[in-house]
Amino acid sequence: MAAIRVVIHGATGKMGVETVAAVCRESDMELVGAVCRTDRGGVLSTPSGDVPLSTDLSQILDDTRPDAMVDFTNSGVCMEASHIAAARKVNLVLGSSGLNADHHAQLDALANDNGVGIIVAPNFALGAIVLKKLAEQAAPFFDYVDIVESHHEMKIDAPSGFSLALANSLAEQKQFSRNVTEKENLPETRGGNVNGVTVHSVRLPGRSAHHEVVFGAAGQTVTLRHDTLGRDCYMPGVVRCIREANARPGLVVGLEKVLGL
Repeated sequence: MAAIRVVIHGATGKMGVETVAAVCRESDMELVGAVCRTDRGGVLSTPSGDVPLSTDLSQILDDTRPDAMVDFTNSGVCMEASHIAAARKVNLVLGSSGLNADHHAQLDALANDNGVGIIVAPNFALGAIVLKKLAEQAAPFFDYVDIVESHHEMKIDAPSGFSLALANSLAEQKQFSRNVTEKENLPETRGGNVNGVTVHSVRLPGRSAHHEVVFGAAGQTVTLRHDTLGRDCYMPGVVRCIREANARPGLVVGLEKVLGL
């Protein structure tokens, strides 16, 4: 069976660098091209050898004719790239933060119109997906819940895409109770509100990606937490999604659906 030909969009970013290495380790994949925001000389050195590197996505796709593209950029750049790639029948794995329901609707149309597989994953870490499933199981038994997510100071959006997906999944189950203070001494101190689910975002140097769900009831709390200690934890999920996107057309949102959880 021929190897899956892969292009990485955002290849020189932190997640892109990890993905380059991960794809090069897989015997059934071949990294054929890479795209970045600024000119870096036209060549990317990888563990498998040099591959073409360009700021022009269309050129890379036309020159390399990949089966799949992995995107780790931002929501605006990602959506533009998705239109370009899908029109060329390239399957997509999208890890960009900030993709919302409107984006998902556009991606669903792209998948159906072009007959490609598109997987959107707010989080590629297996432990985070387990956290989400446990929180969904606990939700019916509690009326109060807060989500506290922490990331590094350079993260461009808040809350994180995963914490927002988590909040939405809990909020779909029920209306949670939420304390409303009589006096708010500092505006927005209580955090964001999704159907009673309170979301707090922390941005500090020294953090990677951390998500904590705290359920409260009279006389007790239950806390679920996942900590990302290195970006390598995302890579098994990324390569699994590349294979899945290449194997089945249509839009899938969430790694849990790929894993059958």
